[in-house]
Amino acid sequence: MDFKNIIGHEDIISRFLSNIETDHVSHAYIIAGEEGSGRFSLASAFAKALQCESEGSDSCGECKSCKQAESGNHPDIIVVEKGDNAILTVDTIREQVVSTMDIKPYSSKYKVYIIKDGEKMNEMAENALLKTIEEPPAYGIIIIITTQPEKLLPTIRSRCITLSTKPIKEKDIHEYLVEKLGVDENKATFAIEYAQGNLGKAILLATNEEYEGLINSVIDLEANIYDMTMDDISEAIQKCTNYQMNINDYLDLMMMWYRDILVLKVTGNPDKIMFKEQYSVIRDQAKYLSFNELDDKEKAIAAAKERINAKAKMEDIMRLLIITLKEYD
Repeated sequence: MDFKNIIGHEDIISRFLSNIETDHVSHAYIIAGEEGSGRFSLASAFAKALQCESEGSDSCGECKSCKQAESGNHPDIIVVEKGDNAILTVDTIREQVVSTMDIKPYSSKYKVYIIKDGEKMNEMAENALLKTIEEPPAYGIIIIITTQPEKLLPTIRSRCITLSTKPIKEKDIHEYLVEKLGVDENKATFAIEYAQGNLGKAILLATNEEYEGLINSVIDLEANIYDMTMDDISEAIQKCTNYQMNINDYLDLMMMWYRDILVLKVTGNPDKIMFKEQYSVIRDQAKYLSFNELDDKEKAIAAAKERINAKAKMEDIMRLLIITLKEYD
């Protein structure tokens, strides 16, 4: 990934290019934003440009260093991940960052550490990292990627430059999906409206067959929810488990269904809803669902997301949610 190939994020890219051009590279950065917003692409492009053997501010893509970075085998670009663990442990930080930082770069000017899921570090891991950030060698650069920068210790945040991703323009996402990836116009429009400026989400929704099944599952559930028996609910829950890795997207799509009902109630304009092909169903539900009921349903979905993120049993959460969503006056 090179800066010139990244869609959007001009302000962050400009900052990185300026740092390289003026040789004022910070020893620690935080790149914050939601999943799929391009944080890792930005970090990788920055690391690649820093290590490039050419004299430009962006990577050349031709030198040995760039080839190593592209293959994921650069000895001086270290990606730190939590793996299968729920948290990023102190042992991982010590083994992959603290204990190796003093070893000089193998072949480059810098030694760059990209720490993914920074918000998953426990306090011991953060304290171990803090010591390295406070006294880094001249060649050491740490880039922390996180969805929740506020969860990091204030002492870490104060020693890092924080850069936050912003939504990408719809026309830029549309151009990428339709012209570069060849996505169908209707599918691209749906993905763009759902993604709300998140290119990664839009790409997944528009190109991944599993996500197409996920969308159809949500539509089937929401369109028939008021006629479902307990057996139907059990079957729906079983389908939900097929998307356990993407359950937050499943719930987000459910939330968008009720947002469409609300939009239709307020504007009466079918062009403003996301689930355009389900207009007649949404119109009918809009007739008998009150504004208060729609608010209650959105709160129920938000509560379900919190419980799932807290690692509660998904089947129980979804059963309670569906039964709650079935209720109306």
